[in-house]
Amino acid sequence: MNDSPLDRDSPLDRDSHGRPRAEKTHDVTVVGSVNADLAIRLDELPPAGQTVRGSDAERGLGGKGANQAVAAARLGRSVAMVAAVGDDDEGRGLRAALAAEGIDVGHVAALDVPTGVAVVLVHGGESTIVLSPGANDRMDEARVQGALAAVSTARVVLLQCEVPDEALVAAARLCTGLLVLNPAPARPLPPELLARADLLVPNAGELAVLAGEPTARDVEGIVAQARRVRPAGTTIVTRGEHGSVVVTPGGHAEVPAVPARLVDATAAGDSFVAALADALLEGAGLLDAAHWAARVAAVTVSRPGASQSLPRKADVPQEAPA
Repeated sequence: MNDSPLDRDSPLDRDSHGRPRAEKTHDVTVVGSVNADLAIRLDELPPAGQTVRGSDAERGLGGKGANQAVAAARLGRSVAMVAAVGDDDEGRGLRAALAAEGIDVGHVAALDVPTGVAVVLVHGGESTIVLSPGANDRMDEARVQGALAAVSTARVVLLQCEVPDEALVAAARLCTGLLVLNPAPARPLPPELLARADLLVPNAGELAVLAGEPTARDVEGIVAQARRVRPAGTTIVTRGEHGSVVVTPGGHAEVPAVPARLVDATAAGDSFVAALADALLEGAGLLDAAHWAARVAAVTVSRPGASQSLPRKADVPQEAPA
């Protein structure tokens, strides 16, 4: 590790132009997806044209946006959600579930379209997900503009890729706090969005999609890809059981994963992103934030489900196990 600012500075201190950030009124605003999850556990995935038996279906709150909002709220942060659900029983139930977590749902629109649904097949602790986006695909610039106060007054804005680029770019333009972009599910993104993000948090496969290259298999390759995607930016690349890599223009560092019994990795990345935001809000530097996020993710993967697996701060060991 040869880049002392990784240990010293929090990206919350100053904006991308080096100016002190203005006082904010919200900890976290999430602009993203809300889905009804239908999870089934399988011993194996079925080959094409075949049927296999699974567990009882589990229904619950999901979507990368909702997961990150719940994760941040359970870590003690004040959170607002900017999203869209259907004006149907599922949408009303999901909106109520977010509100029950203490999340401000004043900008979760109810539209005359179906609520987004994700079918989650859990096998060997990993997930295969089929997404029907529904109302999430109706997120646009106008809906984000309608949440101007919630986005522009947040200390941290979290974005993912289960809503259209138009909504993400609009949120990036309105954000005056720290902008954290989790490019999942992976797809090429507008250069403006990549340039505006203060912190990019992909996994190794998502980083490769952004770079237009095969997935890097070693740290040196990951660092090189991160710098090609964002030569002047800060990127934290998650690698599952191999931990994460913190990359800045001047240096990089590896952060180990925390050992955990893998039950369900569905929301691990979402809890990692929310925990990064939580630590940076406390004034932590990037390395300390990544270590905290690793501990939060380790608790998440040890539990079944998506939002229901997300821990509260008291559930997370303050120090990683030896």
